[in-house]
Amino acid sequence: MKEKTIDYVLRTTWLAVQKMYNEEAAKFDATMAIALTLLSIDPVDGTPSTALGPKMGMEATSLSRILKTMEERGVIERRPNPQDGRGVLIHLTEFGREKREYSRERVLTFNDTIRKQVSEEKMNHFYEVAEVINEMISNKKIYNQKEDILK
Repeated sequence: MKEKTIDYVLRTTWLAVQKMYNEEAAKFDATMAIALTLLSIDPVDGTPSTALGPKMGMEATSLSRILKTMEERGVIERRPNPQDGRGVLIHLTEFGREKREYSRERVLTFNDTIRKQVSEEKMNHFYEVAEVINEMISNKKIYNQKEDILK
């Protein structure tokens, strides 16, 4: 296999990005997962805990561990949802807002640095290809479930 497969390029690129973000986050005793969670929480109104998992593409059990760690570190607090007495809103503490701003700056620096090296046309193609891949996977257009069962 002389030519690299699409999934190989996606996987190795994502692993490199993940490693880079984790190295940056480690400087502030955090992880990329914590930074992503900080960025997914509404800094003004908070976010329902049940909305965070789907928003981040993360399973509830993994998210629960991250939220517990974040609460122990004092970056979030859980408050009852005033619209739904059964629900909980995740709010950033002042310290959490500081960490969120740092995370936001790191993401913007990454994006700006890449955009300076890659033309707008190439970036548009990158986003188009990613959209096609996501759409095809979402709509099960790559592997037909019925065909796989029959084999």
